[in-house]
Amino acid sequence: MRKTGGDAQELDAGHGQQGRQSTHRPNGAALRGVRALAVFSTGLLAGALGYGAVNVVQTFQAVPLDVRLTFHTALMRMNGPVVQTTMGVALVSSLVLALLVRRRLRIPAGAAVAGILTSFLVTRFGNVPINAQIKVWAAGSIPADHATLLARWEMFNVVRTVAAIAAFVLVVLVADRTGKVDRS
Repeated sequence: MRKTGGDAQELDAGHGQQGRQSTHRPNGAALRGVRALAVFSTGLLAGALGYGAVNVVQTFQAVPLDVRLTFHTALMRMNGPVVQTTMGVALVSSLVLALLVRRRLRIPAGAAVAGILTSFLVTRFGNVPINAQIKVWAAGSIPADHATLLARWEMFNVVRTVAAIAAFVLVVLVADRTGKVDRS
């Protein structure tokens, strides 16, 4: 078996003619670029959400409620565009990676895409609506059921963080396996 331009070709034994050819593979530079972007963006997303879960949420719980609400509102105003952009880049680059890799790696790559999509959907339909309520609370009165809503926000935060970390681990696994193919 010899490799040329990313395509594995089998030579017919004794005849020197091409036998079965693999399906078209992207050139190595394109795959390396997509792989690097997917690893970087999923790592950035997992790191940002992981840091928030381990440090920021714990700090939220350690300060008085009015401080938490004010800080939470300011943080989400600054954090929102960055996290949404990172999620978008992670989703697109991981999806392209899933389409470019060999068949056996499409399952973990597709699972990474599902993890990023889960993180996005939980953020959009779980955390963001509660963030809007927190913004109102910070400017006015705090409802009696605030503890329940804050606990729900924290539960959504754990789900999206675990999904992002799992996606990152899967992308690293896929990148490592495709890197071994490149080096052989």
